[in-house]
Amino acid sequence: MVGLSAVVVAADALSPFALVTRLREGRSGLPFGAFDPANHRTMEQGLRDWVHTQTGFEPGYVEQLYTFADHGRELPKADMANAPDNARIISVGYLGLTPQRTEIDGAFDAVWRDWYRFFPWEDHRNGPPLVIEEEIKPALYEWADDNLNRRERVKLAFGFEDALWIEERVLERYELLYEAGLAAESVRDGTSCNSAPVSGQSMISDHRRILATAISRLRGKIKYRPVIFELTSDKFTLFELQQTVESLLGRTLHKQNFRRSIEKSELVEGLGEYETTTGGRPAEFFRCRRETLRKTIASGIATPHKKRDI
Repeated sequence: MVGLSAVVVAADALSPFALVTRLREGRSGLPFGAFDPANHRTMEQGLRDWVHTQTGFEPGYVEQLYTFADHGRELPKADMANAPDNARIISVGYLGLTPQRTEIDGAFDAVWRDWYRFFPWEDHRNGPPLVIEEEIKPALYEWADDNLNRRERVKLAFGFEDALWIEERVLERYELLYEAGLAAESVRDGTSCNSAPVSGQSMISDHRRILATAISRLRGKIKYRPVIFELTSDKFTLFELQQTVESLLGRTLHKQNFRRSIEKSELVEGLGEYETTTGGRPAEFFRCRRETLRKTIASGIATPHKKRDI
């Protein structure tokens, strides 16, 4: 059986958001449904239909993410009655981006959620989160013990000792927590008896793994393709653009270097309009030069970190 899973992302200067469905017992999941060859001309069409059916939202930009086939994945509720006991569902994941976090109609049991609710250790804009030093680091080193391979994986994934924190390694970090029995899903799946997994809201099935995969993909892709402009409004200040990139990466950027890199890229142009409501120096509004994107294979956004983040 083939299913379709969607990670639909919106972002602003404060937070990145994922569109999630609210399920039984207060659990969260991603928009998800079975691929029906009789009614869906393509998988992407099927995905768009399921997202709209479950959330009322119409996806814009989408791209295929990955194929997931972990043992023990939950089947869609509608398919449970006819599924054999040993049924295993393969899910094709998609990443969708939208510039507008539109309000979800109350008729749909769906909501936009800050993705750091699910991955609180990933937001380093104000320095490493306390959960890393107080909970994750001691628990992972205890799990690794004297196993040198495990200790090296822990060090590289979380930037411990002399290693750097690499923001794209979201999936690697989640997988380590799962393997070490520190993720709520590993307790649920019976692979751990830990009574106190680290913080971070769990999701149904392997949906938090799918979300981690999407965050990893997006954090990396921002740097080599101009996908950030799929998440921005028609006009923005350069500081708003920087803050949106920072919210997605979970890192702070060097303001002057970021501004210089944007201006050199020729991906944006000034509108001659200014933001005057901040009370400070008026900031010019810019827009993405989408005609440039259509004519060339444009690169992504440079993300120069502040020195304290390197």
